[in-house]
Amino acid sequence: MGIDSLIGGTIWDEYSDKVTNLMNNPQNMGEITEEEANEMGAKLIVADFGAESCGDAVRLYWAVNPETDKIVSSKFKSFGCGTAIASSDTMAELCKDKTVDEAVKITNIDVELAMRDNPDTPAVPPQKMHCSVMAYDVIKKAAAQYKGVDMESFEEEVIVCECARVTLSTLQEVIRLNDLTTIEQITDYTKAGAFCKSCIRPGGHEEKEIYLEDLLSDYEKEKLAGKASLGNSDAPSGDFDTMTIVQRIKAVDKVIDDNIRAMLVADGGDMEILDIKENGENVDIYVRYLGACSGCASSGTDTLYAIENTLRDKLSQSIRVLPL
Repeated sequence: MGIDSLIGGTIWDEYSDKVTNLMNNPQNMGEITEEEANEMGAKLIVADFGAESCGDAVRLYWAVNPETDKIVSSKFKSFGCGTAIASSDTMAELCKDKTVDEAVKITNIDVELAMRDNPDTPAVPPQKMHCSVMAYDVIKKAAAQYKGVDMESFEEEVIVCECARVTLSTLQEVIRLNDLTTIEQITDYTKAGAFCKSCIRPGGHEEKEIYLEDLLSDYEKEKLAGKASLGNSDAPSGDFDTMTIVQRIKAVDKVIDDNIRAMLVADGGDMEILDIKENGENVDIYVRYLGACSGCASSGTDTLYAIENTLRDKLSQSIRVLPL
């Protein structure tokens, strides 16, 4: 069946040229046999994944070098719509020459971006974003088979919006910190709900355990109970070592604003927090000096020592401040 018989009218314009070309001319469609894998000195992995919401399915073939864990060949078979074919073909291409651990980090967002004709125009209409999610899931299935683990072990957090890969903890944090009250606001802040819309409320492409409407309802109940932490509130109180990353950033910013920034500004400088990471028993805070501070000789010694001591005294003795 040709692509013209599948898509017509204005919907055609919502697909990138790359997608429409791959629908009819996929570059990686086919299979890898056991004999072919053996000739490459590789282990054959065959993984199947199907999307109950639309009935599409994909089979992924990997030939993996067991000494390096590198994927030396990657092919697929798709049983579904043209978008599923294009997404699966792109997914198979992205897997090539990567290690299994690197391939697992490929997300549906990466697949969709790779199918774009230009960085600012989506490759597929929103309701078709779930096809790239299926491509992402079959990678996890293949990697799980190769490593002998459960595919769910690759998912560290609960994903509410599969299309945009937005986690439950991120959504809860963003809603509270910015006092969000509508689905439109959530989408503006996180992109959740912008694509297939299954995560907004029941009745979409696939059934969810948690919907965006549920999160808004829970937040309203928290506010009524007086427990919500709004975006214009003071920095969170409590044990710094048990705070979320967003709470830690707010706490560090408040200490810097109250105790350090005025001193830096007075000398024509400033600083910004770039990242906060746990490193064993330490919490490393990466900062960048701005203005006059960026070229000051004392910024790497006396000033850094003062900043670190202040943060340790106010927040946690586990803090280390590292300039970038």
